[in-house]
Amino acid sequence: MDLSSFRTFRVAALDLNGQWRGKRVPGSYATKLDSGALRMPLSALNVDIWGKDIANSPLVFESGDADGTLHPTDRGPIPMPWLETPSALVPMCLHNEDGTPFLGDPRLALMHVLDRFSARGWTVIAATEMEFTLVDDSGDSICPPVHPQNGRPLDTSSVVGLDELDAFDGFFTELYTMCDAMGVPAQTATSEAGIGQFEITLNHQNALHAADDAVLFKTLVRGLARKHNMAATFMAKPYLDDAGNGMHVHFSIVDGDGHNIFDNGGNEGTEVLQHAVAGCLAAMQGSTLIFAPHGNSYDRMVSGAHAPVNVCWAYENRTASIRIPGGPPAARRIEHRVAGGDINPYLMFAAVLGAAIEGISARMTPPAPISGSAYEQDLPKLAPDWSSAIDIFETDPMIARCLPAELIQYYTMTKRQELRDLQDIPEDQRWKTWLERV
Repeated sequence: MDLSSFRTFRVAALDLNGQWRGKRVPGSYATKLDSGALRMPLSALNVDIWGKDIANSPLVFESGDADGTLHPTDRGPIPMPWLETPSALVPMCLHNEDGTPFLGDPRLALMHVLDRFSARGWTVIAATEMEFTLVDDSGDSICPPVHPQNGRPLDTSSVVGLDELDAFDGFFTELYTMCDAMGVPAQTATSEAGIGQFEITLNHQNALHAADDAVLFKTLVRGLARKHNMAATFMAKPYLDDAGNGMHVHFSIVDGDGHNIFDNGGNEGTEVLQHAVAGCLAAMQGSTLIFAPHGNSYDRMVSGAHAPVNVCWAYENRTASIRIPGGPPAARRIEHRVAGGDINPYLMFAAVLGAAIEGISARMTPPAPISGSAYEQDLPKLAPDWSSAIDIFETDPMIARCLPAELIQYYTMTKRQELRDLQDIPEDQRWKTWLERV
């Protein structure tokens, strides 16, 4: 793509809340992208959900609010086909002045985790299932969207129904076209259990690009919905009495010969798979803040509502937080089912894969897999609320082994500020904070 042909294009990196932070630049800047000439304050990736600096952050006044240098990732430039004026987004990463990675950048933090797999000659292969809800946000509360064919608001869900997918044919046809243009490998579309709720699966590929795809998909869906006179939200719980949005990740590990090291030829998988499961379970309570990063996230995490609330694993059991799907042994993989749709995909991948490689390195052993409904059993729990999740995340020794220390510090400070400032917003208006920011 010839960026110089655009009047302007965007350069941006993703902040801790999964929002793009960057600049709109003239087409002539196309020649400057690889030089490190584009700069941005390091603190820009560590702002709260409203875009405010974090009080007492070491990245602001203590350090003079120093700049870092922006460098393009291997995924750009990306077209932005939902805009009226043709343009492109160049995804960037933020580095320190000396050229070292700034590990408060969530993409670079994920790369830091993936380096541990690369050191063993391994590649993580991953895919995601992305749930979102189409809504009408034109009033004082969010409501179901208008049915494109009959002009009436949706009033019921349509689990795995084709009628609702076909009713929004214009939206989904354009979504697939735009995914192709952006290099996002969209696969199946499904009507889900919530009113106006849908799921798109994204195809397996290396974990870094799978996380890129999830980020770009969220950006695309929100932009496209506006083009169709709706809003799309990845809020964990758009309606208190309806289904919530999740983001499941499936992953396996292949060695230098392309062999899946979770495959032992049988259904149970290898010892390495079980070590990875054990690591994920050991870090799960501490990682709750990554999987449920906002106040609204905890409305989804209730027993019996299709969202895991217990720390457990199982074979072919969707009530467990970690599921080992069936199918051919060559495709043996781990499905991590805890995260809400409102997460930052880079942080979610970093937490899950950091825990998995820690479990493998320490040869951890998981408890026995459960059978039956996890909701009916006495099992260890995820953090019960937002405040507890922040406290546990900050001090959990397993988190300290999985994620960079500076990221833990910045993320904790960010969430404490959001928890405090959200109290000033009436509960019935808080949806405006999260609707399109998560």
